[in-house]
Amino acid sequence: MGAMTTSPLIGVLGPGGIGGLLAAVLARGGNRVVMLASESASRAIADRGIRIESQRFGDFEVTVPSATRLETSAEACLVAVKSMHLRDALGRVPSASLGDCLIVPFLNGIDHVDLLREVYPPDSVVAATIRTESARIATGVIRQTSPFASIEIAPPDAARDRVERLADRLRAVGFDVRVRTDEATMLWDKLSFLAPLALMTTHKRANAGAIRTRWRTETLAVISEVAAVALADGAAVDPEAVTRFLDSVPEGMESSMQRDQAADRPLELEAIGGAVVRRAARCGVDVPVTARLVDELRKPD
Repeated sequence: MGAMTTSPLIGVLGPGGIGGLLAAVLARGGNRVVMLASESASRAIADRGIRIESQRFGDFEVTVPSATRLETSAEACLVAVKSMHLRDALGRVPSASLGDCLIVPFLNGIDHVDLLREVYPPDSVVAATIRTESARIATGVIRQTSPFASIEIAPPDAARDRVERLADRLRAVGFDVRVRTDEATMLWDKLSFLAPLALMTTHKRANAGAIRTRWRTETLAVISEVAAVALADGAAVDPEAVTRFLDSVPEGMESSMQRDQAADRPLELEAIGGAVVRRAARCGVDVPVTARLVDELRKPD
């Protein structure tokens, strides 16, 4: 018999909705995974594992090893924390111990990629996006409610082979995965949908079905403005395609920002709407509707 091989380790930074989903689905598929989280969350996950309640992946429980820091070499570390927690969370992934590890961020917005390339070797940071609706109900309990769970990754040329292997692992466990060549367009593709959805659902305290009907004119204005900023920033975004996608999502779909607002948690406003307004100012694009929504959401109730 041949020698047994051990699959490469995949770290997942952040036990929230996206991080918990990624870690659990990968672990169920037989991959070696370690969840990186705070001491309390790490202990709870080590004791109870992760439970997934999912429209896409089914309901299941799985054991996932956990730690407070990535201490051993890994094939990749999937970063899935909220944008406002990113700087503090990076202490769990010390650059000195990474080796050839890929840093693959699944954060909302676009500014985080440059930040990560200041902390880690630039060619090891691989921009990525994920589209799915998932939320942490409790520590180690994740509810995923959308029929879609799609991932896009845009690797630097030097990391393409390694990214293709990671993409194969993600496909094998049930994610839809596309490897792209245009990083800017990939990031703006997601933000061009997420920003209108998040800003409108949070500002109106309403779901996707409501903003695309009752407040359709305002929603279409935001979509148009974000697409204009994306174009000025070097990305190719089709506002009509964004509108079609918004019209296709489940009526009851909510944004994570809207859920954070309802739970009185900090909002990722600066990473999503704020990023659009800042890029618009830099590119000389007028975004009056988007800027008004961001400004009003910045004000306390």
